[in-house]
Amino acid sequence: MSIGEWLNLYTDNELDIHPEFQRFYRWDENQKSRFIESILLGIPIPPIFVAQRQDGVWDVVDGLQRLSTIFQFVGLLKDKDNEVMEPLRLKKTRYLPDLENKVWEGDLVDSFTPAQRMLIKRTKIGVSIILRESDPRSKFELFQRLNTGGSVLSEQEVRNCILVMSNPGFYDWLRALADDSNFREVIALTDRAISEQYDMEIALRFIVFRSLADQNLQNIGDVGEFLTDKMAVLAEDAGFDKNREGDIFRQTFSFLNQHLGENACKKYSPEKQKFTGGFSVSAFEVVALGVAHWMPQHTAPDLLLDKVKNIWNNPTFIAESGSGISASRRIPKTLQLGRESFRP
Repeated sequence: MSIGEWLNLYTDNELDIHPEFQRFYRWDENQKSRFIESILLGIPIPPIFVAQRQDGVWDVVDGLQRLSTIFQFVGLLKDKDNEVMEPLRLKKTRYLPDLENKVWEGDLVDSFTPAQRMLIKRTKIGVSIILRESDPRSKFELFQRLNTGGSVLSEQEVRNCILVMSNPGFYDWLRALADDSNFREVIALTDRAISEQYDMEIALRFIVFRSLADQNLQNIGDVGEFLTDKMAVLAEDAGFDKNREGDIFRQTFSFLNQHLGENACKKYSPEKQKFTGGFSVSAFEVVALGVAHWMPQHTAPDLLLDKVKNIWNNPTFIAESGSGISASRRIPKTLQLGRESFRP
């Protein structure tokens, strides 16, 4: 299809590029400018993968950044609030340095020429269409395959994109949990971890593992795949009680923040008799999920600190949470230990 046809699909609302995904991508203006340069140089553009919805609209599964760059340059791109974004002004590029400060349309000095605009609109981009409308997970599986081969997205960023396509309401709900002030105080992540959506992954781990039956703990396997599969099931489950799970989430982190703060998920050194380091996912699995398993009941506040300290002297925890221990091996042990240790 020509870029002109892609532009028409977008303006006619027959193409959904999911502007919510913009936060998960990291193309800056230089990268966008180099992409426009590539089009002008005639470099072939990789195909766009789309999934056809029941209403006939195409969901963009792979190729969002390429299409978004084109739409922004032309002045059509809208944000998640349906507001037109500021058009892209190009940066200087290696092979076409005269592109610096160029815009799609404007005054005679800065504007693309009619010939350049025509060249862009006539450029062809291949498209592959998933037509399995009866199987909504097919596009999500393809999205994962296309977007986990490189380092463009973290695993959770891919999950977030899947959620936005499958159940935007569930995504918004999980995002709201990750933004809970008590939760953020307790996990105390670095800015980089948050930028890669690790806060969302920790919130998802909480929801998935909190109520996992004991007999299912040994069947986790690859943790990344397990989280993705469980997330997809929950997002499609009309009976999943978001209100109840959300209440337990907020109660848990309110309790932990009130009595332990960020020490809840840090390493405790019996030798130094203090909490050290940053966020520990092993501590999160034992402490946060152990406390949450019994909510709305909970360990007496005056016993909580000693119970947390005792975890770091526990032989099972020491043996199963050290370096070199896989998450699939660790998690069944840490979850069981947490449930036993924080029984009211």
